[in-house]
Parts: sequence; structure tokens; C-alpha cells
Amino acid sequence: MPDSMTMSRNGMVSKIQTRIRTDAFKNNYDLVGKELGRGKFAVVKKCVEKSTGKEHAAKFLRKRRKGQDCRVDIINEIAILESAAGNPFVVSLHEAYETASEIILVLECAAGGEIFNQCVADNDEAFTEKDVIRLAKQILTGVAGLHRNNVVHLDLKPQNVLLTRAHPLGDIRIVDFGLSRRMDSMEEVREILGTPEYVAPEVLNYEPISTATDMWSIGVLIYVMLTGVSPFLGDEKQETFLNISQVNVDYSQDVFEGVSSLAVDFIKSLLVKNPRKRATAEECLKHPWLNGHSNPLPHLHNALRSSLDEPENSPSESEPELESPAPSPELVIVTSYTTCSGQSEMKSVRGAFAFDEPFAARSEIKQELIC
Repeated sequence: MPDSMTMSRNGMVSKIQTRIRTDAFKNNYDLVGKELGRGKFAVVKKCVEKSTGKEHAAKFLRKRRKGQDCRVDIINEIAILESAAGNPFVVSLHEAYETASEIILVLECAAGGEIFNQCVADNDEAFTEKDVIRLAKQILTGVAGLHRNNVVHLDLKPQNVLLTRAHPLGDIRIVDFGLSRRMDSMEEVREILGTPEYVAPEVLNYEPISTATDMWSIGVLIYVMLTGVSPFLGDEKQETFLNISQVNVDYSQDVFEGVSSLAVDFIKSLLVKNPRKRATAEECLKHPWLNGHSNPLPHLHNALRSSLDEPENSPSESEPELESPAPSPELVIVTSYTTCSGQSEMKSVRGAFAFDEPFAARSEIKQELIC
């Protein structure tokens, strides 16, 4: 990233190199098809550049949210995308426009949609372990590039990893840098940021975040890709947080049926409570699972559909009333913006997905944590 950039105390970048255009977006692009995704403060639409005929994804971001001026958050997102311009597995920024109420990011369009769709697919459409190995290498290569630039994503999950195509399986693009932070020149960054099912214990405990915070989320992500199960998801958020704080993970053969022991070992190297003991992205890329596995395995988690209809009993049901793992600032829900997302609504049960939104701490906003 250019030396001229400046950062605020919480790791947000406030200077960008991209020229934000103020001429009319519609003069240069035609919107086509249906919406690709929608959040509380943003909508993503496919567009075609008139001069080239090339397809892009236009992300329309509102500058004011809940009465607050959030332009600085969008500038930070642009800056992070600029810093990742040479990263082959991060969505690329083409250009940006600004109106009185919105900033429009014109992004690469990954037409294959979210890997979330394959994580919850029927047996013949679900990922094989061989698929997961290939995609995991790409995710880790992309994240390693971010971490070399001291950027932490802070919201890695299946909804924020897209595919260039679904059939045949394409390559991945990491998207949605709305919560990302730059860590260099910072003594410590402490913020409550992320999506409940994927957030690391140090975030819940309001301890310093680091590149290791992303590595926990990757451990959860790979668990999900291999099994179709969300490892820490509880019936309520407080149960989810307690599961994370206690690293309450099921590595049983029932969950990992047909999955290699090397894959389980890989996940165990990441779902470690002490961030200093977690494997780094570079270390993960050297793991035997990603370099020595040669036997394609059958499609995984073929019983996921039935599990959605019959919720499992949480192992924490017999425990006393759940409390937060540790005192922390009030949490406030904010929305997740993906680039090319297929929205799905699924039953929120232990062992299946909740299509959840990330949260962020805002000291000036008084609101309880709600979905």
C-alpha cells in the first residue's frame, strides 16, 4: 500500500489512490438481470460496462447508516482492495462512483456465487475432499497475501468466498472487506468484529486481534466445507459464544465420516484458543493434507438435508443458563455485503447453518445484540 496512506487508531485506512468519479454511473454502465445480493445498507447488482461489454458487480453502499456518516468505512474498504490489487484470489476493484447518498464500487463479478451453496448442497453437488483441498490452497494463498500486507479480513466465511464459476468448479475470490483492518503501525487493535459462528475467542474476550484471528475463521470455514456442519453454532448466540470460548468442537467420526485424518489434523491446528499457537497461512500451505493427499473421496455430508428438519440436541442443554464468555462492549448487528451472493434462508440449528450477519462494536450506538 502507498506510503502516503494514513490510518485511524482502530486500523482503518483513510487515504486512497482510486479516483472516485462523480459523473453518472448509468452513463457508463447498464444494470442487467436480478440483484446479486442485498443487505441492510447495500445492494449488489450485475452491470455491463458500455465501452467494453464486460460484466462487473456494482456494489451500492449507503453513506449514512442508522443516522451515522459511514463514508470512512467505505473508504477503508476501497483502501484494503487497493492493497490487494495483485492478489489473484481477492476480488478486484475496477472503479468507484459517488452520489449524494451512495458510493458505488465496480468490482470483478465472480459468476459462480458463494461456496456456501456447495456447503449445503445435495450429495451429488457437494464438495469432495479433493475439491476442498484445491479451494483451501487458494483461500490460504489469498489470505497469506493479505497478511503479508498486515491486513486482517475479520469476516471470513462461506458467504464471503465466491467462485468464478460453479460448473465446472472454478477458482475462488475473497470478498467483502467492510470489516477489514490494517495492523501495521498499530500497538493493538481491539474490536468486536465478525460473524458469530466464525469469530475467534480473542474477539469475544475483547483481546487484541491479529492475523491469527483470520486463521481461526479459516479453521471453521474448512470444517464447514468438509462436513456441512457449523461447529460452534448454538440455538442462541450466547450458546454459540460459549461454544467458541470453550472450543467445544465435535471431531467424531459421525461428523467426519469419509474425511481423512489429515484433514481433521489440519482443522485442529487452527481451532486453538491461544492465537499464538495457531498455524499461520504460510504454515498451513505446507501442511501434509494440502500436499500429500491423493485419494479423491466421495461427496460429503449427504445427510445434511435431513438434519435441518430434525434439530440435534445441543451438548450444552444440560448446563446452567449461558452467559457471555467475558465482558465486552455492546455488540451491534451490521450487515454483510457479498459481491455475487445467492441468498438462502435455513433453519438455525446446531449442526446446520444460520445465514447470519456480522456484528461490530459501536460505542456511540446503544442497541442490544439481536438478529
